[in-house]
Amino acid sequence: MPDVFGWLQAFFAKNGDLFLDATVDTLIIVSVSTLISYVFGIFIAMISKVTEPGSLHPLPLINAILGWIINMGRSIPYVILMVALIPLTRLIVGTGIGVAAAIVPLTIAAIPFVARMVENSFSEVSPGRIEAGKAFGASTIQILLKVYIAESLPSIIRGAAITYITLIGYSAIAGAFGAGGLGDVAVRFGYHRYQTEIMIATVIILIILVQIVQSLSDLIARRLDKR
Repeated sequence: MPDVFGWLQAFFAKNGDLFLDATVDTLIIVSVSTLISYVFGIFIAMISKVTEPGSLHPLPLINAILGWIINMGRSIPYVILMVALIPLTRLIVGTGIGVAAAIVPLTIAAIPFVARMVENSFSEVSPGRIEAGKAFGASTIQILLKVYIAESLPSIIRGAAITYITLIGYSAIAGAFGAGGLGDVAVRFGYHRYQTEIMIATVIILIILVQIVQSLSDLIARRLDKR
């Protein structure tokens, strides 16, 4: 019977630092991209919600243009977007490869996705809550912050987990183009050097990351859900 534990010990003794560095890079890329995309995405979602017909300040033309931009951003495949944004990435961070360079296209790709998800979360808020806020003389900003965001926070948290998990997958694609992280390890060491065990280990680490993120988000969302 083969010594599985001995093989695993030898494997991680040889490649442990490689996977640790790559995992940290992936977490940095995805976490920063998710954070920035939510800052912009929530802002865009609030404008979209406020300007939709029958809302607080209906502006159908602005709402339609914003919706068109969001849908256009969501329709572009990530690989094409990433390549198209290389000049902008170089302009912002000074290079087209590495951890910092990966954050730019990931963030831009995630913003319309986040905006639409947050807008959908806002739509789950009971109209009665909005009317109650108006009756108490709340301003538009107060209704957005204390009604829309506060009431839809569990849904927003679950959406953040979906975004984070999606960006983990996108970061692996970016890694194939020199962005670093686990995708880079899988392609450079696993695929090009025919080390199947490296690719398998990368997939396992990605699965573990996804499970952790999903479990944490479910736990936080349940604690925040007041229903």
